[in-house]
Amino acid sequence: MIQRLAFGRTGHQSSRTIFGAAAFMNVTQGEADRTLEALLEHGVNHIDVAASYGDAELRIGPWMDRYRDRFFLATKTGDRSYQEARDSIHRSLERLRVSAIDLIQLHNLVDPIEWDQALSPGGALEAAIEAREQGLVRFIGVTGHGMSTAAMHLRSLERFDLDSVLLPYSYVVMQDAKYAADFGRLIERCRSRNVAVQTIKSIALRPWWGRERSTTTWYEPLQEQADIDAAVQWVMANPNVFLNTASDTRLLPKVLDAAERFNTEGSGERLDEHLAALDLTPIFV
Repeated sequence: MIQRLAFGRTGHQSSRTIFGAAAFMNVTQGEADRTLEALLEHGVNHIDVAASYGDAELRIGPWMDRYRDRFFLATKTGDRSYQEARDSIHRSLERLRVSAIDLIQLHNLVDPIEWDQALSPGGALEAAIEAREQGLVRFIGVTGHGMSTAAMHLRSLERFDLDSVLLPYSYVVMQDAKYAADFGRLIERCRSRNVAVQTIKSIALRPWWGRERSTTTWYEPLQEQADIDAAVQWVMANPNVFLNTASDTRLLPKVLDAAERFNTEGSGERLDEHLAALDLTPIFV
């Protein structure tokens, strides 16, 4: 079974590996249900979905009739105004077939103009707070992609007392000195406030760069088990973070297997050497 860790101040012991339901963007219910079996087998008890992930919320909805109490359920809204975000949250509840979710996240909040709109009066944050007051959500977080994300999350934490953040974290992204410094400051801020830190893009290899896509991830991923092992376990070696799985159901078993075999006494130096030998290329510019 995959290790568990307190998800910030929420009181929930979440699996260190969180199911990234972007993998359900365009799958059948049958494929989704087979994925559920794998999640239960490995002890994954936390789902991260979003309103913008195609049919993903609809695929998770049927699970909730039987397994709502087995999962910490998080979704996201990419809307920036109060009314649009409010509508999005209520629509997600309907699609997920639940009366409440555990975590609502303001999705990809890194553009300064959108950031100001969402966190100002009349913005999406007001809808999230209202939903929390109404018992529709329990906690509020923020997510982001790209190299400015850590710095923007620090700004968000200054503006509002968030319960979680989500951002890129991998061997290759941490080779960027500025991002690594911003990430380090963010981790310390989150530790001091007991804010959960979720990470994405752990198994990114490089951009597709015109090659024919063989997976549903928007970047070309690592695919060999030994390479995925190194990438996943490199992330999990940081005891302060969670790892959200990649957006392809075919890669999920390999990621879950790597996470389940993670050993806290493993060699960080060995993982660095393995990953340094790969042709890892930053997917963000």
